[in-house]
Amino acid sequence: MPVRLTVLVPGGSGQLGRDLAALASPDVDVVAPGSAELDVTATGQVLAAVGALADRARETGSAPVVINAAAYTAVDAAEKDEDRAFAVNADGPRVLAAACASRRVPLIHVSTDYVFSGDASAPYEPSDELGPRSAYGRTKAAGEDAVLGSGASSWVVRTGWLYGLTGSNFVKTMARLESSRPELSVVDDQVGGPTWTSDLASGLLELASRVAAGDGPERRILHCTNAGSVSWCGFAQAIFARLGADPARVRPCTTAEYPQAATRPAYSVLSPASWKEAWLTPMRPWEEALDAYFAARSVPA
Repeated sequence: MPVRLTVLVPGGSGQLGRDLAALASPDVDVVAPGSAELDVTATGQVLAAVGALADRARETGSAPVVINAAAYTAVDAAEKDEDRAFAVNADGPRVLAAACASRRVPLIHVSTDYVFSGDASAPYEPSDELGPRSAYGRTKAAGEDAVLGSGASSWVVRTGWLYGLTGSNFVKTMARLESSRPELSVVDDQVGGPTWTSDLASGLLELASRVAAGDGPERRILHCTNAGSVSWCGFAQAIFARLGADPARVRPCTTAEYPQAATRPAYSVLSPASWKEAWLTPMRPWEEALDAYFAARSVPA
């Protein structure tokens, strides 16, 4: 019999947070406050929220779990505002993990492929050496350390290249540019794993159920993206194809031709092995996920 869950999702107004709330089954009670309701850098607010979660779970006979989807994700802006990025991406998880440890609430913390250098030629495993090359990556790596060293019952789930039905993302940007430009150039020398937030949310809720049942994976760092890999240019061409537009209108360019404030990993594909070894449902290929995204996108709200 499935364990009833009460889940707190800091960062609930973001793409992933919204999908976590939307996908929860009837026996999963999700509380998903946005940053205006729960600032993860505010110790008092975090202690109160985790305490309320634990109390609510006790009153309803359910198991409490925190899935931390709160993050400073403005990758380029973080280069000039690393202190703020560190506060949200490192100090926030530290405070959250301490609160979870004090109330014995399990914590699942969402991290990123940007913690790696991008120099690899094969998919990254959780045990591979970190080497972030941006302020965003450094602060997220610090957040991982804070969570795993907190004493809380915790898991870190790394993902990357997220897009969802809400918020701003690469897929929406490409759709907007397709309707306004005859052609565009997109970098072809950065490779990763596009991931639909709906699929990631399903995986995180499955993991939360396992954790709540006392059957959490022995490995404390897991990788979860849609299967396969592609360059940003290839991804943009796939988006154009699904829009009914000519993919040839997307031209490849190099990173050097499209300079940005933050250094992006040239290769940030995450291996699915840890997810599969934990007996969690394998993620479908990114192409299938993109098809499903466009099918969901066409349904009126």
